[in-house]
Amino acid sequence: MDSFIGKTLEELKSIVSGYGLPSFSAKQIAQWIYVKRCDTIDGFSNLSQKNRALLSEHYQVGLTKPVGSARSKDGTIKYLFQTQHGLIETVYIPEEDRATLCVSCQVGCKMNCSFCMTGRMGFHGSLSSAEILNQILSIPESKKLTNIVFMGMGEPMDNIDQVLRATEILTSDYGLAWSPKRITVSTVGLLPGLRRLLTESQCHIAVSLHNPIGEERQELMPVQKAYPIADVVTLLRQYDFSHQRRISFEYTLFEGVNDTSRHAAALLRLLRGLECRVNLIHFHPIPESSLRPTDSRNMERFRDYLNENGLTTTIRRSRGQDIEAACGLLSTQEQERHKKD
Repeated sequence: MDSFIGKTLEELKSIVSGYGLPSFSAKQIAQWIYVKRCDTIDGFSNLSQKNRALLSEHYQVGLTKPVGSARSKDGTIKYLFQTQHGLIETVYIPEEDRATLCVSCQVGCKMNCSFCMTGRMGFHGSLSSAEILNQILSIPESKKLTNIVFMGMGEPMDNIDQVLRATEILTSDYGLAWSPKRITVSTVGLLPGLRRLLTESQCHIAVSLHNPIGEERQELMPVQKAYPIADVVTLLRQYDFSHQRRISFEYTLFEGVNDTSRHAAALLRLLRGLECRVNLIHFHPIPESSLRPTDSRNMERFRDYLNENGLTTTIRRSRGQDIEAACGLLSTQEQERHKKD
């Protein structure tokens, strides 16, 4: 049975028209599901009982609760959701002045970055806009959220149609009416999807960079061969990030791999003149990897050098490491294996 969640207003208008309902019914349905978070069609009380029964024969709201959760000692909560292609993880990160949800857009990932547990899962399928939005609408903290980051499982630019559909609903008056400045979409640099995100959305963008030297980046991130980071930066230079829209670069530091003064200097050359910031990320070691985290003092030196040379750089605070909810640790491989046993 098809779901109302994930439908745009135009799609809802087409649906209600097909069943002989007035056009304004579409906006009423959108209000019930996106604003009031109603989880049953029977709850759409301003539609007649006859029309509710008619719609219920063919549609459901589509909200599904998490099938599991884990709470970190720092307050971070990792939720587990069942989707048509398997399990995904979603991370709720509360802070004093904000509440961020890190959402997934795929089950697994095709990018195969050497430092990421999600990549080790392989790729099992892309989420629909309904499955993306369900993560946001169905957690207990849904109405507390202030920010959404597409930094969970999967590569958003590899599922750009559904990601753009979800962000449209999040930012439209008929949907959640959020400012696009409350949403950040990450990418390893898939140029076709990135071009669309740049032109069809005003959401913030975060680029996973991790090494400014092309040959070395390719060892960490195979995507470098098809879409070099230099080409990604060239594309970004064609857009204006000097006002409210922001571009950031994510940079996980690995001991002896990308944390030297040579890399810092190369990073300055790559990004010089681009209005942006760099977020330095602690690496959380993963099994069967030779990569090791750089120490905190070296991370601070790296940050200070970039700041002193005009590149705004911060160290991102690590959250949820004890429940494997931190950057690079999301994976449902074990849960899927246990389901099969």
